[in-house]
Amino acid sequence: MTAMETIPKTSSPLSCCPRSRVKRAAKRASYEREPAYALIDRLKTGHVAFVEDGEPRIIPMTVWRRDDTLYLHTLNGGRLSQRLDAGDQLCISFAVTEEWVMSKSAFHHSANYQSLVLFGQAARVVDNGEFDEAFKAIINQLEPGRWDQVREPNTKERKATALYRIPIEEGAFKSRTGGPNEEPEDMALPVWHGTRPAALEI
Repeated sequence: MTAMETIPKTSSPLSCCPRSRVKRAAKRASYEREPAYALIDRLKTGHVAFVEDGEPRIIPMTVWRRDDTLYLHTLNGGRLSQRLDAGDQLCISFAVTEEWVMSKSAFHHSANYQSLVLFGQAARVVDNGEFDEAFKAIINQLEPGRWDQVREPNTKERKATALYRIPIEEGAFKSRTGGPNEEPEDMALPVWHGTRPAALEI
């Protein structure tokens, strides 16, 4: 199932404001949901940033999507659950480097990548039905039909797990493709240029 097939018909483009609007290389940005959802569904790992005691914090963790909603889970009563329950603003990022861009000049070396930054607030999931559907979604994304084969969470496991939903509303997708941008005077330099595969997911 593609990201486009799982975008509700009522979905509008991602909203943006000064904090989420791409300013540098803005032509590489997109506010459409299809590329954003495809990246989330591919990686299922994001970096969740928040502020605690006046200082920035960021935690890499499993983050997945069901329709227009992100889900993440953490230890019930732990540090992160306390911040989420307090309604703190979150910034969640996803990124993958596809290729290294090798230039004839040091300055023009670059990377071909896909990235997504989202903003929002989390709400705790308290409904058992939504709890099961959210975890069913991630388990079946890892392997179709697997939820029906494994044991469902028991009472103890449910109590230990804090599950949160974040509406996918504000943010921006950004990507780069193609070869190096070269200066005309550098083209005669006897050094190879082009792209090399990378396998770096952040």
